Amino acid sequence: MKFKPNKRQFLLNEGATLKNAAFVVLPVPYERTVSYGKGTAKGPAAVLSASPQLELWDEELRTETWKNGILTLAPVDCAMPERRFFPSLERTVEGLLSSTGALPFFIGGEHSVTQALLPPFIRRHKDLSILHFDAHADLRVSYRGSRRSHACALHPASLTNRVVQVGIRSVGHDERQFHNAGNVRTHLMHESLDLPKLRREVLRELTDTVYLTIDVDGFDPSVMPGTGTPQPGGFSWYDALDLFREVCRKKKIVGVDVVETAPVKGSHITELAAAKLVYRLMGYLSGKI
Repeated sequence: MKFKPNKRQFLLNEGATLKNAAFVVLPVPYERTVSYGKGTAKGPAAVLSASPQLELWDEELRTETWKNGILTLAPVDCAMPERRFFPSLERTVEGLLSSTGALPFFIGGEHSVTQALLPPFIRRHKDLSILHFDAHADLRVSYRGSRRSHACALHPASLTNRVVQVGIRSVGHDERQFHNAGNVRTHLMHESLDLPKLRREVLRELTDTVYLTIDVDGFDPSVMPGTGTPQPGGFSWYDALDLFREVCRKKKIVGVDVVETAPVKGSHITELAAAKLVYRLMGYLSGKI
């Protein structure tokens, strides 16, 4: 499988390749099942466009993470029907993991894409757990006639793998049976305001190998206003970073997705914050903490 570099690279064009990059970014501008605000299809391009506005020197980590090599690939083709798209994306991810040792970052797009991103990681890592950062439980079996809805993003993986959810402050009546049941540990936000305790519990509940899926609405809307289904009372910027830092320090992270950025006309807050989050996570995963 051949992968082409994107014309617009994350941060800057530095000449990184699949062979020498520490990180590879794959945009997945898929939008099909959004149920309120629209615009997630424009999220990946907006995040990439915002990224050159970041300083290359990370002020927290006091290093220039980009020097490890960041390659951004051409966006995934999302124009095909739903029944073809998800198997196609899964094959693309499998091919990517077979082509490089770089740690992949997937930028969405709606959260439903995580259903196709996870299976290749699950097959490769026998004891994989998933840290799910989100305002919504996303555990529905089906929503509005689709099992591939953004509201069902974590349900398939939860049948086989440990899922630890944080930031949750919206649970549907038809998914109540799945939260804090089976493989799922759900930390409702209003019950998790003792953040040091939350971090300890999350670290204990995750396995050693972790996939990190981040819906930007896990943050409070004051931090990430540009998203389709915002909910009040989410994580602040620094509280979320404290959690991510500890997880990156203590666990082996094998993949990351950052989804549900929906640009707001006249504002660049969310895409810039999402870009900074991606770069900060890359720094954490470079062993600079």
